[in-house]
Amino acid sequence: MKKIEAEQAYTGYETINDMPIFYQELKQTLTYPLAWGNAPEKDFSRWREQARRKLLECMQPAPPESAFDMKVIESEQREGYTAQKIVFNISKWSRVPAYLLVPEGKGPFPAILLLHDHGAHFTIGKEKMVRPFHVSEVVQADADDWVTRCYDGQYVGDYLAQHGYIVLAVDALFWGERGRKEYPRYDSQQALSANLLQMGMSWGALITWDDIRSAEFLSSLPNVDKEKVGTMGFSMGAHRAWMTMAATDAVKAGAAVCWMNTTDSLMTLTNNQNKGGSAYAMIIPNLRRYMDYPHVASIACPKPMLFTNGLKDKLFPIDGVKSAYEILHKVWESQGADKHLHTQLYDLPHFCSKEIQQAVLEFFNKEFNH
Repeated sequence: MKKIEAEQAYTGYETINDMPIFYQELKQTLTYPLAWGNAPEKDFSRWREQARRKLLECMQPAPPESAFDMKVIESEQREGYTAQKIVFNISKWSRVPAYLLVPEGKGPFPAILLLHDHGAHFTIGKEKMVRPFHVSEVVQADADDWVTRCYDGQYVGDYLAQHGYIVLAVDALFWGERGRKEYPRYDSQQALSANLLQMGMSWGALITWDDIRSAEFLSSLPNVDKEKVGTMGFSMGAHRAWMTMAATDAVKAGAAVCWMNTTDSLMTLTNNQNKGGSAYAMIIPNLRRYMDYPHVASIACPKPMLFTNGLKDKLFPIDGVKSAYEILHKVWESQGADKHLHTQLYDLPHFCSKEIQQAVLEFFNKEFNH
């Protein structure tokens, strides 16, 4: 029997760093045929409808809707605003706790849906964005520590409320008071995602559906100016922010801190995205066959958007950030709306500094004439 030449033999493996060895070839098949400029539809408003329809199709099924039926559980008076602990029906399946901050005064007020980060830290969710009250010392210390590490020692929600914004912060499924009964466990997020996929639903899509309903709930409040409802988030919260902007017009402006890139830059042998686990919270099945991340975010056009990222952010390769920003600017420019798209790079790691939070506030103040 003739010996097969070494170069013709199989390698003995076909994955490396949990990636298929043909990942480069696979990436080349992603041509994004529904991206603006690639799609056959050349009328932007009709393209936007088609692209959003495809996004929502990939996110199916949606949890059944229910009347919100909000109840205030407790409240605390703070300097210039009131902090309320509320519950409401985010769907027929889930009645959820949330923090609602309401400024003093008559209103109606502009409002911001704050979307918390991932951070592989599940014991708190909404408490990452709003200073908690009437909680255990453990939860309070947890929140204070997280805000110090990720938000420069400043609760974003309280900062915005002090400047006249109604703020809503809700736990995503698997975080905080919507977390794991048996206590948080990193590997359980992959199990949760697999279990949802087994039943025809994705965890990433469910998070987005909940964010859509949270935006609709916030917009429905009588003291909220429905034309001045925005959304903001850091890290996974940023992904949630631009996804919500793309998926619903209940939000009119959005700020995304440290989450925008291209699949080409993220899908490498060394990027954090290829580790699985946490990535499941932001995966929408089959969506990459139609649009890349900036193409999906472009469905929000011509609404005002602010994107920021750190030059030293190890999670998001800077070349991918710049490429994604270039795609976004081309879309907003094509609609004569580039003055409403702001992209900024800071000499920072993966971090939401006070400087960035001030830029977010100034962005919303300008776009909402507040």
